[in-house]
Parts: sequence; structure tokens; C-alpha cells
Amino acid sequence: MAESRGCECVVLLHGLCRTVRSMEPLRRIFETQGYAVENLDYPSTRQGVAEIAEGLRPQLLALAERFERLHFVTHSMGGIVLRQLQAKGPLPKLGRCVMLAPPSQGSHVVDRLGAWPAFGWLNGPAGRELGTGPGCLPATLGPVDFEVGVLAGTRSINLILSQLLPKPNDGKVAVSHAQLAGQKAFRALPASHPFIMRNREVQENALAFVRTGAFLAE
Repeated sequence: MAESRGCECVVLLHGLCRTVRSMEPLRRIFETQGYAVENLDYPSTRQGVAEIAEGLRPQLLALAERFERLHFVTHSMGGIVLRQLQAKGPLPKLGRCVMLAPPSQGSHVVDRLGAWPAFGWLNGPAGRELGTGPGCLPATLGPVDFEVGVLAGTRSINLILSQLLPKPNDGKVAVSHAQLAGQKAFRALPASHPFIMRNREVQENALAFVRTGAFLAE
């Protein structure tokens, strides 16, 4: 039987153009291990990152009143949203955070395609903020000052977008640009960007980091 960790909550934040359904595999994993889990939704394609972050803040403050620690597992842009939250007002009781395939230093896909009208229509204002340039949002958020482990993917199911990225990449984010100043741990695993949260090795390492602050031994 899993140890009860009901006093600790794992908050899941999905990525751009995704919904809470994409994070359900992780919800089940953490609940099985005794954690309370909150799988939060947000309008990823209708608002900018700052507006998204502030829209989530009241829910997160309410969770901090209920639990002793708030851990996070984020996918893709969810990691940028968390960094934005911390930059503007650190969350209370923040625990360990695992970022899956985050565009920590931006995505070259946005550099190449972000100005296209179709890109904006599909990805909204937040998507256009995720370039790699010094004036783009990821670069302005600076190093993290909380406990973060980053899991990057090295496989792609989008061979066209992969050609726009340095190798290795996951079809949306280069492994080099998933890394984050101040991160405590980093690992690249054979997973694709849209399905990284379904990869068993990714799930096991995410669970290990939330539990111990380290990924599994290689």
C-alpha cells in the first residue's frame, strides 16, 4: 500500500493548446502514491502568460491554505507559467517542481513561425511569447530559486518542426533549450513533446523527484 501523503498536494499544469485531459496519466500516478492532486486548467490559447498566471494565483493560494506543501509537475508552457508566477510573487509552501519538456530558453519553432497569422490563430498570444530571443519572455524570467528537476524529450513525431530545431529535440523544444539556470536536476529521455507525460520512465522520474529531490539513478 502506498504511503499516505495527503498533506502534500501535487499541482499539474498542462501545456499550450492542451487541457487537463493531457495530464490525467500523471494524476493517476501521484494519487496512487498517496498524494492529493489538483489538475488545473487554464485558457492557454486565449491569454498571455502573465494573465494566465494571475488567473491561476487565487486557486493556488487557496490550495496553500489547505496543504502543507505544494509540489508542481508542469508540461511545456506550464513551466513558463510557474516561473511567471514565482517572478511576480512567490507562492507559499512551494515544494519540488518537475518540468516536462519546458521551453525554458524558448523554442526555435516560435522564432521561425511565430509571425505567421496561422501560428497566432492556433497558439494565441502566449504561444508567441515563447521565442528564444533576449526580449522574449523565457529569457526575462531569469534563473529559478526553487527546487526544479527538468525532463526533456529526444524523440519527435513531427519531422517538419524538428528540422527547425537544434538536435536533439522533441519536435517542439531543443534539449539544449529545455535546460534552466538554477535547475537542481536534468535528464533527457526518449519521449516526444506531446506524449512525454505518458512515458513510463518520465513518470517514474517525476515521482522520484517530487519524493526525494533527485531523479532515479541511471
